[in-house]
Amino acid sequence: MPTISLPPRCDRAAAEALLPEMIAALGTGTLAIDARGCTQIGQVMLQILVAARRTGEGAVINASPVLRETARRLGLEAELFDDTPVMGKGGARA
Repeated sequence: MPTISLPPRCDRAAAEALLPEMIAALGTGTLAIDARGCTQIGQVMLQILVAARRTGEGAVINASPVLRETARRLGLEAELFDDTPVMGKGGARA
C-alpha cells in the first residue's frame, strides 16, 4: 500500500505539490495518507482527500486531531474516515 505524508500546513500550495503524487499512487491500490502531523488544513486539500477516498481502491487516512475536528465541523467525518459511525434513522448514530 503506497503511503503519502501530508505536511503540517495543508494549504493550496501543499495540495498542488502533492496532487501529482496522489494521482500516481491511486492507480496502485489503496492509498495510505499519513496526516498525523497536520496542524492546518484548507478547503483544497479537503477536496483532494475526499476525491482520493472515492477514487479507485480509495484511501485510508491516519488523521491528526486538527484534521478530525475540521472534518467533524464540516460534516465530512463519514466521507473521510473508515471508523466514523454512519448516521441511522432520526439522525442517531448507528
